[in-house]
Amino acid sequence: MKTVLITGCSSGFGLETARYFLDRDWKVIATMRTPREDVLPRSEHLRVIALDVTDPESIRQAVEAAGPIDVLVNNAGIGMLNALEGTPMETTREIFETNTLGTIATTQAFVPQFRQRQSGVVVNVTSTVTLRSLPLLSVYTASKVAVNAFTESLALELEPFNVRVRLVLPGRAPDTRFAENGQTRMQHGFPEPYAGFAQRIFEGWAESTEITRSVDVAEAVWRAATDPSSPMRIPAGADAVRWANEA
Repeated sequence: MKTVLITGCSSGFGLETARYFLDRDWKVIATMRTPREDVLPRSEHLRVIALDVTDPESIRQAVEAAGPIDVLVNNAGIGMLNALEGTPMETTREIFETNTLGTIATTQAFVPQFRQRQSGVVVNVTSTVTLRSLPLLSVYTASKVAVNAFTESLALELEPFNVRVRLVLPGRAPDTRFAENGQTRMQHGFPEPYAGFAQRIFEGWAESTEITRSVDVAEAVWRAATDPSSPMRIPAGADAVRWANEA
């Protein structure tokens, strides 16, 4: 029985992906900054452990607690939505610490066991905003584009050791807490000159019928983890697939 460790499992993509692998008889290590066992079904194959991807000691402890794993899914991330002028550098650094550096640090901590065993898969969840630029997401997009570049280069490094590295790119997912997370970093709202522009953008998004469901992402992660012939970039969701085809 294989084991997957998934970061950011308290809600959204991570939570659904943990359920998806459990339903397919994998051992699942679901990590969260604040562990909650009640969000997932009880299972002898489930372990919930603490992991803050911005804290080196937390990462070290998680690696030790997890033991050998077969697949690492870097899903933990935080949302951000604002014009650049309304984004303090403190917030920008927070986004990069979690989305970019957290992914790199967690991967770096688990890679040695994969290399030594000549086996393993790393799946990094980013976003289709890296394929098609959208306004009000410049900082968030930059944090995810960096992960794309990191992932594709790392794949070349680890290929000689029989370790696969893949990207999953979701589209817009209203059923997740992305918007809620983003709003917590918008205490002062949009800068006044951008208010009308932002309203028009939101209205356009609201009219879109193509979206990404959390299960779409879980399915894409499953494919990345289990199908050696899967492509480097796997779009997840109806909108994501269309954007990838148009890119």
